Amino acid sequence: MAEEKNKEDLSKENNDKSDDKKTETKKEITPEEKIVELEDKLTRSFAELENQRRRFDKEKDEAFDYGGMVFAKDALNLLDNLERSKQSIDSDQNLDENSKKKIMGHIEIILNDTLTIFKKNNIVPVVSINEKLDPNKHQAMMEIEDDSKEPGIIVQEIQKGFMLKDRLLRPSLVGVSKKTQKTVKKEQKK
Repeated sequence: MAEEKNKEDLSKENNDKSDDKKTETKKEITPEEKIVELEDKLTRSFAELENQRRRFDKEKDEAFDYGGMVFAKDALNLLDNLERSKQSIDSDQNLDENSKKKIMGHIEIILNDTLTIFKKNNIVPVVSINEKLDPNKHQAMMEIEDDSKEPGIIVQEIQKGFMLKDRLLRPSLVGVSKKTQKTVKKEQKK
């Protein structure tokens, strides 16, 4: 056992000596090498700072451009409610025509003013009717059989979609054309 302890002590001493040699080689760096090393670190630090500044500038610009997205999404409900009011008043049979015209005129003014404010703030409606279905802007809610249109063409808009600059605020909910099924004709022949 005494021999094993001696061997362990010798190996520890050898390890300590090799560690001392490593630190000695590190200490032997010339001043020129140290200057080059520090210049490299300084250059990397400046590059990192510049990259960070660019990231912050980009984030600041995006926050300025798109910071009102939540408000804009909520404001779209106002437009939806105005459209529903127009439809409700138009179909109300208890109102006389003169009253309907006055109320519809007022709602139309409010609706147009709201759309103008949206347009000034780069919020524009998504074009849908007679366009090809674009999953980035439209959400198909139903298929409508229509042989006069190519399949995948939007024939009905259920809810208007809007864009804020180049970002989608809300997709348009649409009905898309499809060819009539020929299985119905086969059943009639039988």
